[in-house]
Amino acid sequence: MQCNFSEKSLISLLKKHFGYKSFRPGQLQVIESVLSGNDTLAVMPTGGGKSLCCQIPALVFKGITIVVSPLIALMQDQVSQLEEAGIDALFLNSSLTLDQYSLNTSLIRGGKVKLVYCAPETLVTERMQQLLANVQVSLITIDEAHCISEWGHDFRPEYRMIASVRAQHPEAVCLALTATATQTVRNDIKRSLKLGSKAYGFGFNEFVSTFNRPNIFLEVKSKAGQPQNVHKILKKPTSFKLSRADELLLEFLQEHKNESGIIYCFSRKQVDELTEFLQEQDYKALPYHAGLPDSERAENQRLFVQDETPIIVATLAFGMGINKPNVRFVVHYDMPKSLEQYYQEIGRAGRDGENAHALLLYSYADTNKIRFFMQDKTGTELAAAEKQLEAMNAFAQSRTCRRSLLLAHFGELLEESEKAEPDLCCDICASGLNIEETETDVTIPVQKLLSAILRTGEKFGASYVIDVLLGSRQKRILDYGHHKLSVFGIGTEFSKQDWYQLVNLLIDAGFLRKSSDYQVLSLTQDAKDTLRDRGEVRLPFVPHTNTPAQTQKPGKTGSRKHILNSSDIKGMAILEALKEMRRKLAREAEVPPYVIFGDRTLQDIAAKKPVALSQLTDIYGIGEVKADRYGDAIISIVRQHCM
Repeated sequence: MQCNFSEKSLISLLKKHFGYKSFRPGQLQVIESVLSGNDTLAVMPTGGGKSLCCQIPALVFKGITIVVSPLIALMQDQVSQLEEAGIDALFLNSSLTLDQYSLNTSLIRGGKVKLVYCAPETLVTERMQQLLANVQVSLITIDEAHCISEWGHDFRPEYRMIASVRAQHPEAVCLALTATATQTVRNDIKRSLKLGSKAYGFGFNEFVSTFNRPNIFLEVKSKAGQPQNVHKILKKPTSFKLSRADELLLEFLQEHKNESGIIYCFSRKQVDELTEFLQEQDYKALPYHAGLPDSERAENQRLFVQDETPIIVATLAFGMGINKPNVRFVVHYDMPKSLEQYYQEIGRAGRDGENAHALLLYSYADTNKIRFFMQDKTGTELAAAEKQLEAMNAFAQSRTCRRSLLLAHFGELLEESEKAEPDLCCDICASGLNIEETETDVTIPVQKLLSAILRTGEKFGASYVIDVLLGSRQKRILDYGHHKLSVFGIGTEFSKQDWYQLVNLLIDAGFLRKSSDYQVLSLTQDAKDTLRDRGEVRLPFVPHTNTPAQTQKPGKTGSRKHILNSSDIKGMAILEALKEMRRKLAREAEVPPYVIFGDRTLQDIAAKKPVALSQLTDIYGIGEVKADRYGDAIISIVRQHCM
């Protein structure tokens, strides 16, 4: 399937419906590939404009475009924005009443719709296939396509069934979109969907945009140990037993007052407890997890999206359907299970292009929680999960630039010319401690560690061995009598986190083996020979205990790229009036405020102060439909403040 189009005509559609004068990097190439009749795989960063890559072709193709989307909230959000842009779109999912579902199917049959959003489970039903058998399907788009791959961080078996549906519509071009896919995952997506297969007669193009989100400052802080000065930063006395993580979180929130953000936790219980604690400390925060009633979960998400509640505390699944552009920070209270998941979740911050902050609170003990939920995995799936967890640990423990390490995971090299100022990059660069992989003499601590593993019988994991080295008197150590060993308590010069780092370095160097089932450590022959001969061991080991805390500097995430100058008194007054108008319109339409207008659009209006409808075409994010719909109200506000 091919269509006649020109770059000028595509930009005309972009301006008419979305109010943009040009495409973002990578968008035009993907759109042209699809319209030329090529199966296409596009990897673009979260917030990089993937949606337009199927929405613009949908306006050009004669038939309908099917968009496979994983979450109801994501479908609703996309459809609301398309309707505001004057594009006929709808979704089919379980949130619809029987009458609404019937109405939508009749609109599809009547050719009244350009885009249809549905979940993979809906797409493969017999009812859906009967519906699509009588309409022209021009494009099948798979959003969050990494869910197809077992090597992906969010594998969903039902995504595998999409291939069978595609076989029933051989005339339809296929577009796979994702923000997080390594080369292995991309190969799996291509194979599963038969992209570019001779069976369909389409060509194939793959586009991988930069994974770099330069406006997001990356930071990791160790939450190991006890709180130090938590009572000095409490707003109110509390009965909660506070951890080092709680202390670090409070410090962070004080630095980000009145900003919107997401705090990710590992468990529902932790979400509830942390939310209750933050509310007690006068932070406007709400919980979100699968254990809440559907109505409460939906309401909490609505309040967050509508800017009525600035902070949402959630389990790791929250946010895939959130396109809120003004999220200024993402905190991981617990470590994610993979760098793919971490990248996707921090990508929910700073979608408006302004600076944002991603904070990961890290403890190696988090890996035990993740491994507990890996017990049911076997074979390829277990191997993939282990590999993902190791990469996540390496990122958290890194003493070199985190941005470079994150991009390297996705096969991208951060060029020297692309590097941001240190204070806008990551905590390592901002601190001036970007330590290259220089090796240091670690012979003595390695001898201690290897001896402890041997003397405890090579029957335990890293956590237990390290506890012996640190002199822990936990019941299990006493029961085994390991408190009587000569290695008991001889490792107090390093923290638990430092010992974990050394364990991982020794595994990478081939000195230690770790069993795949219970993570038991054992010595290789090289390690035994080195221990026997008292040979020198040099590794790129950088103890956190040797890192001078006073040199740490926070990223300059307070600097914002505002279009509107704060000294413009009239402009600031116009901006506040526009925000109030947007809130009112959003409530009436029952959509998030950003669906009406983004913050950047309001700032552009306030800065340029258009007093005629014809001037609105020069405003970022205002197309013909929105100019017709809201133009009079906008001009009225501007004139009122400029007279």
